[in-house]
Amino acid sequence: MRLIIRSTCLLLLLFVSFSVFAEKVIILNLRGPIGPAAQDYVERGIAYAKKENAALIILELNTPGGLDSSMRGINTAIIASPIPVVAYVSPAGAHAASAGVFILYASHLAAMAPGTNTGAASPISLTGSAQTSSSIEEKKATNDAAAYIRSLAELRNRNANWAESAVRQASSLSAQEAKQLKVIDVIADNYPDLIKKIQNDKTLINGILQPIQLSHIQFESMPTDWRYDFLSLITNPTIIYLLILLTIYGIFFELSNPGLVLPGVCGVIALFLTLYALQLIPISYAGLALIIIGTLFMVVELTISSFGIIGVGGLISFLLGSILLFDTHEEAYHLSWLFISAMGILTFAFMSLIVHLAIAAHRKSVLSGREGLIGQRGYVLSIVHQQITVRVAGEIWAAQSIHPLQVDQQIKVSAVEGLTLIIEPVHSIAKSGE
Repeated sequence: MRLIIRSTCLLLLLFVSFSVFAEKVIILNLRGPIGPAAQDYVERGIAYAKKENAALIILELNTPGGLDSSMRGINTAIIASPIPVVAYVSPAGAHAASAGVFILYASHLAAMAPGTNTGAASPISLTGSAQTSSSIEEKKATNDAAAYIRSLAELRNRNANWAESAVRQASSLSAQEAKQLKVIDVIADNYPDLIKKIQNDKTLINGILQPIQLSHIQFESMPTDWRYDFLSLITNPTIIYLLILLTIYGIFFELSNPGLVLPGVCGVIALFLTLYALQLIPISYAGLALIIIGTLFMVVELTISSFGIIGVGGLISFLLGSILLFDTHEEAYHLSWLFISAMGILTFAFMSLIVHLAIAAHRKSVLSGREGLIGQRGYVLSIVHQQITVRVAGEIWAAQSIHPLQVDQQIKVSAVEGLTLIIEPVHSIAKSGE
């Protein structure tokens, strides 16, 4: 029994000692398109690793690319990190394309798992095809990207020529080829294998060349949380587009039918969410203006007769604005033609319905106030010295009439002058209509 107790205490002591003296390795998983959510996640991950006094950060990559602004934000955080960051393209079948190549080059050390690939970092045109145009804007974007990745390659002492070819010619490499061309540092099957192979490798951390020396390792994964999910949702181009339409629908519906409250509340909430999302990703304000102008033109077409000219112009403006809304070359942040067309038709149908309801409401007879009394029927209560008193709509009124009347006779209100009703007998109206 004593032997069991001693063994248990020894194991607990070893466990506590290992927990205290073990060097933490924080694992960040970066999967899917690179956007504001990914940038925020990596920045918080590096801050957390610094707080925990971690010895290493493993940034597991599997991405088709993403926004240039978010990629540069991630790279800035990596370069400034006091803790070495290892970009690791994993698992087998994963790839680091477009923005992923830049992150791979910015990291202190670069690794890939067998069966992975990297490359194709050239700017993408609005149609999603590889850049072939010779326009000044596209040349500037390509030259800027090439200069940026070459500077990263020189910082990390990696193959700068291939890096530039990945930008200019969309070159790609397998893991083995990347190792041979000195694009990456190691090929590793898993995390322990990665730690083993980068042991004693030297890397530049805040201007000082430092070796990677790890003994007792404790891996800790930092999963994505609600904040990441929220930012991913709010910066999704489809969601942003729907929020813009919801803002237009809600505010327009509230202005057309004052007092409903709910559409206005939904419109204002959508407006603030839209403004928050639009400051996180690059958009074209010309495209946003075209959407708003197009919507207004469709409303004008429904209220005045222009034989469809203004309406067609508004629909074209709406569609063009939707296409130009997101000012980025990344295909993942563009809306599909089918979705844009469906939203254009839906918007036109919605505006038609609202304007139709508004016009119908204005054409209805007034049911309250003075105007609401005209046409109402009642009967004579009394006639005293030519002062007529009648009951109309459950109330007693003073009345005048050019027709002879009798008590209890049915009458109809033809006009209202101040607090006096101008009335006519019902039988005389019927006779005059014969």
